[in-house]
Amino acid sequence: MNAENSCVVIFGASGDLTFRKLIPALYNLYKIGKLGEHFSVLGVARSELSDESFRQKMRDALVKFEKASGPKLDEFCEHLYYQAINTSSVVDYAKLLPRLDELHDRYQTGGNTLYYLSTPPSLYGTIPECLAAHGLTTEEFGWKRIIVEKPFGYDIETAKKLDVQIHKCFEEHQIYRIDHYLGKETVQNLLVLRFSNGLFEPLWNRNFIDYVEITGAESIGVEDRGGYYDDSGAMRDMFQNHLLQVLAMVAMEPPAIINANSMRDEVAKVLHCLHPLSEEDVKNDVILGQYARGLVDGEEVVGYLEEKGVPADSNTETFMAVKCEIDNWRWAGVPFYVRTGKRLPTRVTEIVIHFKTTPHPVFSQNAPENKLIIRVQPDEGISMRFGLKKPGAGFEAKEVSMDFRYSDLSSTSSLLTAYERLLLDALKGDATLFARTDAVHACWRFVQPILDYKANRGRVYEYESGTWGPTEADKLIAKHGRVWRKPSGMMKKKV
Repeated sequence: MNAENSCVVIFGASGDLTFRKLIPALYNLYKIGKLGEHFSVLGVARSELSDESFRQKMRDALVKFEKASGPKLDEFCEHLYYQAINTSSVVDYAKLLPRLDELHDRYQTGGNTLYYLSTPPSLYGTIPECLAAHGLTTEEFGWKRIIVEKPFGYDIETAKKLDVQIHKCFEEHQIYRIDHYLGKETVQNLLVLRFSNGLFEPLWNRNFIDYVEITGAESIGVEDRGGYYDDSGAMRDMFQNHLLQVLAMVAMEPPAIINANSMRDEVAKVLHCLHPLSEEDVKNDVILGQYARGLVDGEEVVGYLEEKGVPADSNTETFMAVKCEIDNWRWAGVPFYVRTGKRLPTRVTEIVIHFKTTPHPVFSQNAPENKLIIRVQPDEGISMRFGLKKPGAGFEAKEVSMDFRYSDLSSTSSLLTAYERLLLDALKGDATLFARTDAVHACWRFVQPILDYKANRGRVYEYESGTWGPTEADKLIAKHGRVWRKPSGMMKKKV
């Protein structure tokens, strides 16, 4: 199913996200015929640009990042337009009315409009109010939808206030809170892996699973985002949104039907079942860290406090590890260990399902652990680890693996990237992979005790860049008789 005729309005069109992710995603959707001919893209920002200068800037980005060329590139760029406004001034939004009327008429869109907020979070409430003041949010003529980037709020209270502010201008069915992790093919495949295979679903519970690991690691530091990151930290940047949403996909119950409401109901149920963290839980089951100088890929890198834009006395965490529990029938007693950090040895996001050992007194001795490793990025794939007999006398077991990688599929080139998939879904009105209000609030409620701990200058441990975080994170899982998996950047190749 292709997208309906529509106009995509990108606020913050002069920023990095627009020319690195959004325009390339729209171009690739156009190139494979998902957008058709009847669409337009209107870039909106404060910078004074003409349509032609905006097109040239986007063309240069497509050539640089997508190696684009040929007639399709020229055709796509003809659909790009630009309007300079002061995005904080409600009066200036009057300039959008004639531009949008012109584009809707030219491309026969029937008034269908998708607004994308690629702006600082401070404008997430302002822009909807300014649009509503000029009647640009009503669905009398065509649908109106709005995509909001993370972070959605700064804590539970600001998230609630932002929700109230946006809901005065847009109904819930019009609001799409984007999390690009949920657009990744492997995250979506979790549901098919679990629910379509009798091999896994009967085992996906506390009776057979010992514990679950979720890792979101980055080898880079904060780069030139020190000022932004210091207000965010690992918890707001990765844990509260991306990784808790991934946890919910791992733990959710099968939806009654495959549609947005049913799927998001199950995600919300899991997040509401997260065991609340007491002050004692935060001290015992949460480890915060901050990277210091060290070696990453053989290159010496500076510590976080030496990064540009970071205050010399910053207590912001660049690493966190948390032991989570889910208070429901399926997962009671099964710990979920979640960690994320910058300046770790490699870039990798993966889920590891650790199955319980066999109770047999002979075969359980020295038997390899049964694991299911789901690699979200990079080199997306799935690996199953189990034991087989070593050749020769006796019954000594050896770990072997069965591996699947998406790169082995002949149709890999047709897979949509996360932003391509999510933009297409928003244009089609499919909210399945977008966060709903109650789920966002549940995530904030869970992390609020950690935020309170941080606000009181809670302990942040130093760790050397290029390592897997502070040693306290290893102790967190070791005290329960478990060990973190230390993944490499690539899945094991087929043999």
